[in-house]
Amino acid sequence: MPDVQVLVNDVVNKLKKRKIEGSQATARHTAELLRSVISQQRIPYTNQAGALIDAVKAVGEQLIAANPVELAVGNIVRRVLHIIREEDLSLTTAAIGDVNISAGSDDDEDENESGRPVLSAAVVAAASRSTLRPPSLQTLLEELPDNAAVHHTSSSGGDSEGKSRSADKGLRSRKLKHDVIEAVNELIQDINSCHEQIAEQAVEHIHQNEVILTLGRSRTVMEFLCAAKEKKRSFRVFVAEGAPRYQGHVLAKELVARGLQTTVITDSAVFAMISRVNMVIVGAHAVMANGGLIAPVGLNMVALAAQRHAVPFVVVAGSHKLCPLYPHNPEVLLNELKSPSDLLDFGEFSDCLDFGSGNGEPLLHVVNPTFDYVPPKLVSLFITDTGGHNPSYMYRLIADYYSADDMVIQGKQAAVK
Repeated sequence: MPDVQVLVNDVVNKLKKRKIEGSQATARHTAELLRSVISQQRIPYTNQAGALIDAVKAVGEQLIAANPVELAVGNIVRRVLHIIREEDLSLTTAAIGDVNISAGSDDDEDENESGRPVLSAAVVAAASRSTLRPPSLQTLLEELPDNAAVHHTSSSGGDSEGKSRSADKGLRSRKLKHDVIEAVNELIQDINSCHEQIAEQAVEHIHQNEVILTLGRSRTVMEFLCAAKEKKRSFRVFVAEGAPRYQGHVLAKELVARGLQTTVITDSAVFAMISRVNMVIVGAHAVMANGGLIAPVGLNMVALAAQRHAVPFVVVAGSHKLCPLYPHNPEVLLNELKSPSDLLDFGEFSDCLDFGSGNGEPLLHVVNPTFDYVPPKLVSLFITDTGGHNPSYMYRLIADYYSADDMVIQGKQAAVK
């Protein structure tokens, strides 16, 4: 396999040069890279999970710094860190169950003489965290491990006991890495299939003869609308063009090719047309922990128009876009300025660039922001690959995906081996 650092540098360069754009593409590349890092990381006998966490954090810092605006990168890094902690805790809990089963099979006075391992402070602390930790929705639905089927065999000799413990540690390290890689594979599969899982819910939200409004182009929105069309729903779509990139024109062509009745409107006509609309369905760049939305520029205007006319404002977004940070966090960049050439050609305003103001600044400034921030009070419903949720519930959903210890990724600069 190629060297991990070569793969890391390649992804970092692509992020810096914006060769990887879009939440799904960046999330998938990040997860695949971290899977390679974990698979080639050498795990010591002690602090196995800590070694993986340090390696993932070291790579995650480089990826996040390469393009801080793509919040999906940090989301996936934190998801993988949470997976490592969960798998390590699961193995520790299973080990404690083994010890308890074997200890309960003999009398108390024979426990120390049988050579069975004594619980260390780290194991006891892990068990305490597992006991005091509030249950998540995911863990409540998972099946508990069958500890009764696990048996512990004691060793009579000191040498054989040491060899057995070393073998157990080696097996546990391989088991931890294997379980983490399997969980990351499931995460990658969820990222790739999030559009289909969201589109399956379309028939529950789009009804006959409705008028749907959207802005710009979102693949999730397109799949959502087309899925409703395939379920024999007849409705009309208003597409705001999404200036200055005019991605709405691309979406309108795609919808017409799929047989949907589509009307293209200018962004400035949203308020004039919103009274004829039954529902607004849009995509998102990121969903923050407070239920707020970082979305393509112009969507805050659409959300305000929808609130003024009591039109439901629905956001469709995959779970990889759920960000555990808040908009006021210093590491969150809410916006990015694109090239002014999207608004005006250089030849159109080159005459206005003379420095006539006297302070060395041009008379004309062209600002081309990429994103809007939509507060949670303007959002009616979030539709993710796990179902529909209110904005006030997003913090609880995010708590199932991330660990509180990983909110700020500033771990040790561990060497990737």
